[in-house]
Amino acid sequence: MRHARGYRRLNRTHEHRKALFANMSGSLIEHEQIKTTLPKAKELRPIIEKLITLAKRGDLHARRQAASQLKQDMHVAKLFDVLGERYKERQGGYSRVLKAGFRYGDMAPMAIIELVDRDTTAKGAADRARLESEFTAED
Repeated sequence: MRHARGYRRLNRTHEHRKALFANMSGSLIEHEQIKTTLPKAKELRPIIEKLITLAKRGDLHARRQAASQLKQDMHVAKLFDVLGERYKERQGGYSRVLKAGFRYGDMAPMAIIELVDRDTTAKGAADRARLESEFTAED
């Protein structure tokens, strides 16, 4: 029986899982949409929901709690400055998981996890800015 088994272990150690979800949370905050396996997306959803709830609070303690879970300060800044303001009036349900077929190599079920009311220009914006700066540097 699986009483009191509240999460998927994903065949990883606790430290590996913690790092995995920190990286995935940062990527989701930055790009507002990522593609991953279905079990990882389902486990990421409550983590990102709690982070956005912290951002809605917006005080210093909430910022420090979010910074302890995320790896980069730019993700914390975007979480509090952009996403916290965007979802100020929303009572939960900040993300959605969409099934996206199966991966070719191992037939793992894939999913797209995205933020509700996302900014469609956010995905790949850093790469576009980097390419644009390289292009202007050559001229």
